[in-house]
Amino acid sequence: MPSIPVELLTTLSGLSTLVILGVAAVHLLAFVWLSIWARLDLRRMAGDLDSFTRELKHRSVLDRGSRLSDQIDAFLADVRDVLDLPARRADRIALSQRLRILDEERRYLQSHSFETCYNVCRTMIEAYPLAGVLGTILAIGAALQLGDADGAQTVNMIVKSFGDAIWSTFAGLMAAMLLMFINSVVETGFRRLAEHRLHVRETVARAKRELALAAEGDAAP
Repeated sequence: MPSIPVELLTTLSGLSTLVILGVAAVHLLAFVWLSIWARLDLRRMAGDLDSFTRELKHRSVLDRGSRLSDQIDAFLADVRDVLDLPARRADRIALSQRLRILDEERRYLQSHSFETCYNVCRTMIEAYPLAGVLGTILAIGAALQLGDADGAQTVNMIVKSFGDAIWSTFAGLMAAMLLMFINSVVETGFRRLAEHRLHVRETVARAKRELALAAEGDAAP
């Protein structure tokens, strides 16, 4: 079986550390992009629910500086209050009218792309230690193929190859640790966004069901 040229192995092992660091930088930017995306989704969801509950006579009043998660929770609580109290007939009619607009847009259902991107970013963190090991294997392979060479040049090349191996492993481990820390910081907010989407879906489904039944009851002779 033909062996891989030493020059190619040496080049690949020398570049492995830079490649790992470059990919880690892109990965970090991907987390920043996901954080901005999640913030925009939260803001859009809060805006939809604000429009949905705007016609209610009694609804929560929060400061503009309040967190978007708190605003979404308050809006959902207002909707549940209306659904739990059939006597609030005017509010139920207003909800029924706003529900048609909200259901036409269905922006609260648009979550697949975000969840897929985040799942990829989170899972690929595990690849960095493996990439570091791969760079180490390439460096060791280059060093072992220098066995037929002579003199001090062989020793220098072997030392350089093992140096590349150590730095490759170090870069892979450090990139994984840094990105794991970043993921631990943003994961709570991303899970909270997923919970909000689930609660919005459940609340809208309940509103559709109960308001439709109420409308049928009113229409019956």
